[in-house]
Amino acid sequence: MIPKATVDRILDATQIVDVVGDFVTLKRRGANYTACCPFHNEKTPSFYVSPAKGIYKCFGCGKAGTAVNFVMEHESLSYVEALKYLAKKYHIEVIEKEESAEEIALRQRNESLLLVSEFAWKFFREQLKTPEGRSIGYAYFKSRGLEDATIDKFGLGWAPVSHNSLSKAARDAGYREEFLIDTGLSVKRSDGSLADRFFDRVMFPIHSVSGRVIAFGGRTLKTDKTVAKYVNSPETEIYIKSRSLYGIYFAKNEISRQDKCLLVEGYLDVISMHQLGITNVVASSGTSLTVEQIRLIRKFTENVTIIYDGDPAGIHAALRGIGLVLKEGLNVKVVLLPDGDDPDSFSRKHTLDEVSDFIAEHEQDFISFKTDLLLGEAGNDPLKKANLINDIADTIAMIPDAVKRSVYVETCSARFNIESQILFERIRGTRSDMLIEERKRQERESRYREHGTGNSQDTGARTDNDGTAGQDVGRTQAETVTDTAGGPAVTPSDPMMNDPYLAPSERELLGFILNNGEDPLAFDVDSDLHTDEPMTVADFIDCSLADDGEIFSNDVYRRVYDAYFDMYGNGLDQDQISKRLMDSPERDIAKVAADLIIPKYDLTVQNYRDSLTSEATQLVMFVPRAVIIYKIKRIDKIIREYSDRLASIPPEDTAGAEEVMSSLNRMYRTRNMLNERLGRRFIRK
Repeated sequence: MIPKATVDRILDATQIVDVVGDFVTLKRRGANYTACCPFHNEKTPSFYVSPAKGIYKCFGCGKAGTAVNFVMEHESLSYVEALKYLAKKYHIEVIEKEESAEEIALRQRNESLLLVSEFAWKFFREQLKTPEGRSIGYAYFKSRGLEDATIDKFGLGWAPVSHNSLSKAARDAGYREEFLIDTGLSVKRSDGSLADRFFDRVMFPIHSVSGRVIAFGGRTLKTDKTVAKYVNSPETEIYIKSRSLYGIYFAKNEISRQDKCLLVEGYLDVISMHQLGITNVVASSGTSLTVEQIRLIRKFTENVTIIYDGDPAGIHAALRGIGLVLKEGLNVKVVLLPDGDDPDSFSRKHTLDEVSDFIAEHEQDFISFKTDLLLGEAGNDPLKKANLINDIADTIAMIPDAVKRSVYVETCSARFNIESQILFERIRGTRSDMLIEERKRQERESRYREHGTGNSQDTGARTDNDGTAGQDVGRTQAETVTDTAGGPAVTPSDPMMNDPYLAPSERELLGFILNNGEDPLAFDVDSDLHTDEPMTVADFIDCSLADDGEIFSNDVYRRVYDAYFDMYGNGLDQDQISKRLMDSPERDIAKVAADLIIPKYDLTVQNYRDSLTSEATQLVMFVPRAVIIYKIKRIDKIIREYSDRLASIPPEDTAGAEEVMSSLNRMYRTRNMLNERLGRRFIRK
């Protein structure tokens, strides 16, 4: 871990114009700088950098943050990696805190495994240049239409026919037998000698997101059916198949820039498309698509287009992939290539424009894809048609976002001329079943943990492919909410949506605090909110909530709130607090802070009207109003709870009913009083 003092030195030294200027050409416009956004395609600059505030903002795609955020986003680095990048740029020495013996041993072991893998990668590349490698491996790559630059870019190589060439070379270079075996590069024979796992094969290195070589795939060129076509590295501490995507290191920046990931199946599918000029392409590394791989894609985009072969196997894989991608909250489209083609062969037969146009013209959403695929089989059979509609409704039910589900329901309703409410009823039932299954899974995992069987899913700390400590991204629990499909719904554990009903009000209050926390609220002398010494916006909101013992319901908003007042209480000024929040190592806090602090710069009619009123007057008008609205919404929730409780009381329990009715009436009176106050105008003196 980097010591806090070092982090502060790095952040203090960082100049956002210097950092962003390393990647894009900035032009001065008044006090700010502009450029075409590096995160999406645009012709008119909408990307602004403010050196005074130390922030950037794109008003086209919405990306925003500080220099640390920019480096993380642009270079796909972790928070710590971005800090080290900036430290190197500004010549600041980073000495991380003392590690425990166990941490040192683990880090050294991971690094040793990575070094052995990179030695093997260099070995296979060199072997491709030998007479044997050129006559067999290099000739094969050329026969597949690969250019020298492509072979070099992806680090393709050749594993010699000899069964121990790599093992011997590695041992001669001083690499330990233990690490050769643990990376899966070597296997131990019964006589104690080492043999190579990969021999007589062309080699495809697999890179981590950060570009380290973590594994290999080897393809035989023999036609002997008894020889496995592909041999892949086993899972190790540095390589977990289900969390790796082939080509992600080469594709990540373009995926972010285009806001779309093309997903294919094989190594050569990726390589050929990259060579053609389509570089936002990855493959599932010789395994069926997994949830972890989808979550890796989600770091760079929420839009996935699956491009699989048009044969039955490709169609089956596409159908399976649709459900997985939708369930993780991403948007999915499908492209099926002409039967007999895969992305590799299709890319080699056509030009860049032809392939790009084909993808654009043949992308289908999953409703159209499933309908075209299955409607022909259903024919005029009403039962088969009903099964098809139910199948599509069940697929829609996998989507976590209620709004997206509703849109797809309307599309499906129009396509099949069926009432949308019927589809919503089906979806409600399916999602209820999903919730029950999720609860059962959690109960099983809880029992496993209690009994120490170790069979529960890993939702805690892990080691990333490049050996750095990380955290699994994913659902840890199912939450029940009411959505547009009616009934309970399984949603991802989004910390900003613990309480969707209160989220907008909490966000508004937090916005006032982060932008105007130090500003005074000077009420009119006749106002019942007037005090001799004007309170600041931050103090007013904090005291108003504290009076009723209220805290924010949504986790991330509450943590931003607490972090703000920790620094506010320690005497930091508004600018210092804002910068530290946006540079927080807790990235959800940094994201919320950046989103709320950075101005939107959109001039609407309302903005124009507001501009005729001073900011101080606006604060007096709107801050108390926001607090009252928040209190009313909290009371509304309590009223609903009392109403539900009242409905569940047996008729004979009159005492219980009277007690709940008394509480309800008290809440109604309080709400009415607040509504009366809400109707008043707060006028600044």
